[in-house]
Amino acid sequence: MTASTGGPDGSAEQAADQAADQDVPLALQDAAYREAVVDLLGAIAYGELSAFERLVEDGKLAPSLEDKVEIAAMAAAEFGKVAGIHARISELGTDPFVAMAPFREAIDRFHAHTAPSDWYEGLIKAYVGDGLADDFYREIAAYLDATTRDLVVSSLEDSGHAAFVVDRVRTAIAADPRLGGRLALWGRRLMGEALTQAQRVAAERDALSALLAGGVDRPGLDLAAIGRMFARLTERHAERMAELGLAH
Repeated sequence: MTASTGGPDGSAEQAADQAADQDVPLALQDAAYREAVVDLLGAIAYGELSAFERLVEDGKLAPSLEDKVEIAAMAAAEFGKVAGIHARISELGTDPFVAMAPFREAIDRFHAHTAPSDWYEGLIKAYVGDGLADDFYREIAAYLDATTRDLVVSSLEDSGHAAFVVDRVRTAIAADPRLGGRLALWGRRLMGEALTQAQRVAAERDALSALLAGGVDRPGLDLAAIGRMFARLTERHAERMAELGLAH
């Protein structure tokens, strides 16, 4: 009769499971938290993919070959971030395309409502609109486990193209001051649309709402903290507008 390697009570299997659990952060042992992280990463991944598509389309409005190359480089940088996020989603046991699917409608709706009418509106959207989304995800990243937090923050790092946008917009406003008023209104519209879509997504995805409520090893956000978070988002938006020469 052959002896069982796990023992009569399955102690070896239990020990293996316990060892595996010790390698997983406490937060990720919470199924609700894992679901929330997958949701967040799915939203970011689809956001990066759609930003890539939009920048490629905006490149058709570029007035010079140099501008086309800059926009193409920005698009490539956005697309380059997707693989790492997909890998993390897979590590968490979910198909990345399944994770992205729930956010497709909301993000596509945002882009449909904020389609730029010219080259400069496209630049403002790339700088201000994407900046707002990145700031929001950075705020949420503070409530994630260290591995996921580092991935999110690194995926939102500026790819070095902000200076290009600022230079082009400031130069255009200097040449035609009336352009500044139109672009300032456009920037305010982008912020309103972005906040509206973010609130809709959060309301529709219970896991994301629960994420901000905290967990066994993470702090949560009360109403006052949420208010301060949106105040910071508004302040950073104003700073970007000022950098573009669009502060009023």
